[in-house]
Amino acid sequence: MEYSAITHYMEKRYCYAIEKGKFLIRIETKKDDMKRVTLHCRDKYIPIEFLDTWASYEMNKVASSRFHDYYEVVIDIDCICLRYFFELEDKYGEVTYYGNYDFYEEKIDNIDRMFDLPQNLREEEIHRVPQWAKNKVVYQIFPSRYATTEKVSEKDWYKAPIGPRDDLKGNLRGVINALVHLKDMGIDVLYMTPIFKSNSSHKYDTIDYYKIDDSFGGEDDLKELVNKAHSMDMKVILDGVFNHTSPEFFAFKDIVENKANSRYKDWYYIDSFPVKQPSRMTRPNFKTFAYFGGMPKLNLNNEETAQYFINVGKYWIEKCNIDGWRLDVGDEVVHEFWKKFRKAVKSVKEDAFVIGEIWHYAGDFLEGDEWDSIMNYSFYYSVHDFLCHETISASRFVESLDFMRGRLYRDINAVLLNLIDSHDTARFLHVASGDKKKLKLAAAFQLLLPGMPMIYYGDEYGMTGGNDPDCRRGMVWDEKYQDLDIYNWYCNLIRTRKENPALTEGELVSCMTDDDKGIIKMVRRLDDKEVIVIFNGRGASVSVDKYVGRIDEITGEVFDGELAPYRALVLK
Repeated sequence: MEYSAITHYMEKRYCYAIEKGKFLIRIETKKDDMKRVTLHCRDKYIPIEFLDTWASYEMNKVASSRFHDYYEVVIDIDCICLRYFFELEDKYGEVTYYGNYDFYEEKIDNIDRMFDLPQNLREEEIHRVPQWAKNKVVYQIFPSRYATTEKVSEKDWYKAPIGPRDDLKGNLRGVINALVHLKDMGIDVLYMTPIFKSNSSHKYDTIDYYKIDDSFGGEDDLKELVNKAHSMDMKVILDGVFNHTSPEFFAFKDIVENKANSRYKDWYYIDSFPVKQPSRMTRPNFKTFAYFGGMPKLNLNNEETAQYFINVGKYWIEKCNIDGWRLDVGDEVVHEFWKKFRKAVKSVKEDAFVIGEIWHYAGDFLEGDEWDSIMNYSFYYSVHDFLCHETISASRFVESLDFMRGRLYRDINAVLLNLIDSHDTARFLHVASGDKKKLKLAAAFQLLLPGMPMIYYGDEYGMTGGNDPDCRRGMVWDEKYQDLDIYNWYCNLIRTRKENPALTEGELVSCMTDDDKGIIKMVRRLDDKEVIVIFNGRGASVSVDKYVGRIDEITGEVFDGELAPYRALVLK
């Protein structure tokens, strides 16, 4: 038994309430080390001689990452405080008991040597994610390049590669006109990159957070967009850039003008005065985003600065009824700000969705008092490594997904934004060297697994493009530029997802991988409905004779027993 790998803490990520009276308890062990894990518990305050409150629960292995297994059990309790410990039996029959961070050879009967679960405290700390967001399909739009009501030549609109300053005159009215396209696809949530006043095409250097950029329209356009989206049962999320501003933002301009005498000098991190825009080879004398002088970093530890941007977050929910915020460079902002931001926006709209941009594991931001979710770049890397680079096996792919499943709050897995590309990355098809079969399988991974698949605009038509800014080309509205086979594939995947809730909400009954063939097979069950999903992640057909004659839920065709390269199959 590998004792050093056994991990459990009396904290929210290992022991938490999922609703009143219902608690999830989790423990980590070395991968494939345990035969059985049992949770033993009793009431802390009621003496056993008066009432026997002992209970035992067999724990289930719910996920396996590369080096760890994750065991969980959900229990019902009604007490002031529960004391508990674990009984662990390894594959060789060795048994140990683990309580209060120590190991014992005999079953623990002293409550002071057990772990502690105060019911009221944990119930007050429930991580409540917006129920409307669970497993919904998200569509990301880069507004300046998505759709327009202005006249733009075909040559300009479909320019490839495209540069950072190319003006395609995209606007909110164009997005409004495109809502039918999104609804026809089955999109549930529309996420737009920044729309506030800025001198760039990307708008991540905001000048005025209370004004929609003139090129996009005005508040009335945003209100109409949100209202029409809501009438179609779609939500709208905006991009909040609260880590940094444009140098043209009023507070920074005042610092440039008044230097050390500026009343806004504590709004930023200024090393010395006067502020100096850097040359190409030098750093600015103030903190920025990525050493870029055009994006000075805000000091959100400063109470006045923090309150200004908290008010921005509330304003657009109150004014235009948006449904949430995606928070740019969220992991470079102090935790205290996000705690205040969350409380403020949810005081205006209780089920507002708060999503952080972070490119790595984000457990410290996802404890229920900051963000609801993240852009799941762990998923992005895993799909790219498995399909594009072929540097990991099928089992390693599954293990990478299980790492997140095993370490985050259970409900968060249903709201992780699972992406394969974005405005910040090269298009998936570009990375996959134009292999459209790989794009179709990547889309299947997004749309046939739990979470919130985030489709980057145009992927549904097979758009390509290199790194920023080339990944931000004009949307392919002309049919001669569209791949309708890929579009139909996306639509069929979304339909299959919605017609088979077991795909996203069901219990994972089994997961089998074949690394030699690149096969992943999952069986999920919801109530009495069972669904089988098979992915072929390599370039050769695979015989799956067992399911000959069954109907493929994605295509509606009878399965002939041969799963083509880079294809997915869904069977009831």
